[in-house]
Amino acid sequence: MVITQQDNGEQTVTGTALLLAAAPANKSCLIDATSVLPALAAVPPSALTGTAAASVVELADPVDPQTVLTRIRTAAAAPGPLVLYVAGQLHLDHRQRLLHLALARTTPSTLRYTALPWHWLTGELALRRPDTTTVVLDLVADGDAWGQMRGGGFGVGPGVRLFGRVSPPPPPRRSTAVPGYLKTYASIWRNGHRPPLAQLHAQAAGEAGPGDAVFLAVDGGPGSVPVAPRPPVPAARQEVAPAVEARPDADPHPAILAAAQSGRHGEAAAIAAMWESTALRTHGAGSPEALHWLEVRADLARLAQDPGRSCELWMAAATARLARGEVTGTEDVEAAVDRAHHQWEQLGDPAQARALAASLTRLRRAVPGRRPGALEAIGRRISALENVPATP
Repeated sequence: MVITQQDNGEQTVTGTALLLAAAPANKSCLIDATSVLPALAAVPPSALTGTAAASVVELADPVDPQTVLTRIRTAAAAPGPLVLYVAGQLHLDHRQRLLHLALARTTPSTLRYTALPWHWLTGELALRRPDTTTVVLDLVADGDAWGQMRGGGFGVGPGVRLFGRVSPPPPPRRSTAVPGYLKTYASIWRNGHRPPLAQLHAQAAGEAGPGDAVFLAVDGGPGSVPVAPRPPVPAARQEVAPAVEARPDADPHPAILAAAQSGRHGEAAAIAAMWESTALRTHGAGSPEALHWLEVRADLARLAQDPGRSCELWMAAATARLARGEVTGTEDVEAAVDRAHHQWEQLGDPAQARALAASLTRLRRAVPGRRPGALEAIGRRISALENVPATP
């Protein structure tokens, strides 16, 4: 936990606030997400984090999901409290039935490559210590995403406080929605008031509307209060944590596999990330237990037909094994690199393949594998990718 020393000699905890506002810069735009950033930027950082000392990171209309993931990962690695504010819109990938947060270049046909998979975000948050993370959302869902969200297929994972509004898509030919729920937060803070988040949520839910929006409230922190938005706001939907708790005497693997085989890939990834977090706290980074769960997450990404994420995780597993002293010719190290290489070969997005090529090449030089020509195969594909134009 980050501790800073104030002039009066008192020690204070440093919190981190990550402000993420994104929406497509095309006719797919449903919400003017970035319009809330000036209001939040005018708020003292300490109000955003609930701590005396704070750092703030702002992402306005990012275009690359890998860049967003990196920023989320960096913020999630901060040891102090983390509050993530998200304004934007949700879409459903029809092929995998996974929710995505649209970014600036997202279109319906490029959703899987230009939007941020929601389970990427929840997977990073699951690695943090329980009850140190808060997520505040102001989202609009497109028609398909709205149906899945209303059916309970939405959340941020266990151990995370959640407040927010998810609205249905605006009627055709109507102007884009505005993040009025989050703007209410900013207005109250700018007036000098610092009520608990649960009270802020209740007031914002009562003022923001619309009547058919769903308001989410999961407040497990100390001093929490019941959340009761005034009519016509529907009752707050409580997030359902995964059915498998990270208990030492439980075997979570059957439930994880069942969720993945049923297409509930986000749920499977969240359970695995929760167990990885437990392994990290109990046994430490680089331990066999933590490595096991990292590799489980890599294989779950494969089952979710997300080869880019699977490649990244297998490379991370191979790197961690080498860092703990495993030699390059051992079966586990070679298997991790081989699987990373295979997933990289499955990538259909040239830009993503190019972005991962350098890391994979470094690993292949260290771990050539038992099949000859693996390193040369990477070089041939990189050369072919150089002739493929970047997606505009």
